[in-house]
Amino acid sequence: MDDVVKPVADGWQLVVAALVGIALIVVLITAAKVHPFLGLILGGLTVGIVAGQNVNDVIASFSTGFGDTAAGVGILIALGAMFAKLLADSGGADQIVDTIVGRASTAGLPWAMALVGAIIGLPMFFEIGLVLLMPVIYLVARRAQVSLITVGIPALAGLSAMHGLVPPHPGPLTAIDYLHADLGVTLALGVLVAVPTVVVAGPLFGRIAGRWVDVAPPHTFDASDRDESAQRPSFGITLFSVLLPVVLMLGKALVDILIDDEEQTFRQVLDVLGTPLIALLIAVLVAMYTLGIHAGMERKDVAASVEAGLPPIAGILLIVAAGGGFKQVLVDTGVGTVLADWAKDADISVLLLAWVLAVLIRLATGSATVATITASSLMIELVDGLSTGETSLVVLAVGSGSVFFSHVNDAGFWLVKEYFGMSVGQTIKSWSLMETVLSVTGLVFVLLLGIVI
Repeated sequence: MDDVVKPVADGWQLVVAALVGIALIVVLITAAKVHPFLGLILGGLTVGIVAGQNVNDVIASFSTGFGDTAAGVGILIALGAMFAKLLADSGGADQIVDTIVGRASTAGLPWAMALVGAIIGLPMFFEIGLVLLMPVIYLVARRAQVSLITVGIPALAGLSAMHGLVPPHPGPLTAIDYLHADLGVTLALGVLVAVPTVVVAGPLFGRIAGRWVDVAPPHTFDASDRDESAQRPSFGITLFSVLLPVVLMLGKALVDILIDDEEQTFRQVLDVLGTPLIALLIAVLVAMYTLGIHAGMERKDVAASVEAGLPPIAGILLIVAAGGGFKQVLVDTGVGTVLADWAKDADISVLLLAWVLAVLIRLATGSATVATITASSLMIELVDGLSTGETSLVVLAVGSGSVFFSHVNDAGFWLVKEYFGMSVGQTIKSWSLMETVLSVTGLVFVLLLGIVI
């Protein structure tokens, strides 16, 4: 229903409408403390009305975008949340942490923590991963007798990079959906960008930040408080379960590149299995056995764990869906076309423009998800004519920009501050700067890939 709203305004009016709508969202979220779900609805309606559209058409456009996004991205977020909850409840996440950290030397601990953060960050939302890893970060810092920041920053870098760059997280999934990028290709390139980015922003920057901010680990969550007697799935089984959807989606991307014949049976099978919905569905069903029943959980406990994964993400689902409505209004008013024409005339790099837009909205709203939604909405017309790889790089540029300089308007800022027991100044010198290094490094590697793709 891309033709619900007919562009009737000139270019400047459309740009003003978009700016007014975005500014309203920023003010509502940051100053008025309105929930982003309501802010995105009001922002979408404002864009259409200021652009001179019929109100009924604007409502229809917003509803279309809301429904399409909820039907597509929403299902994937729900499946990812089910898997993540099962991974935590089964002890699989603890098994990954203990296995990797237990084999690391003192000098290698920051690198091990970065690896743990990245693996745990693949299926889990940032906040969930942070809560899960804090007991381990405390324990490792105490045993190694180093600053909490030295081992904590690498873990946070791993979590944050996965959150911003790698599906099935809401941000990358939303950008992929809006820009019609190939998920398998984006996943492969996302991992390619994330690995060196985590190295720079994690262990390397963490060593510097640990000198700036020396925080002693508290005795909260001591190892004696944890139930070590409960049976856990093995490390191999857990890693297999976590990587299964990733392998399926990458497999689809590879056969689409290597096998030209669309009627070839092997390609058709992997095309189905690697579809995000099917890959994540398979992962959840397999994990119910490998992480649940096979690891000693009762069937009723497995069912309860899967069910418990859904309520915490209700707000995220609504925000993402409302972002889809906001996106559709921007598309249907034609503001994306105007921006695309201006960008072409000015000869601005599409990748750099995508990153800058995401950075500005991230700084203003504090929300990586809102930044991704809005920036990718504005980039839709600019990806026309780009190759599959180039479109995926635009998604990653948006993702990199969406995590730039977390500060006081970001809930994650306060979560890190309280868990690490830091002052606001210390949090800015460690966490906020790490996010900035992560964002800029991600952009650099995206631009480098852009040279060869």
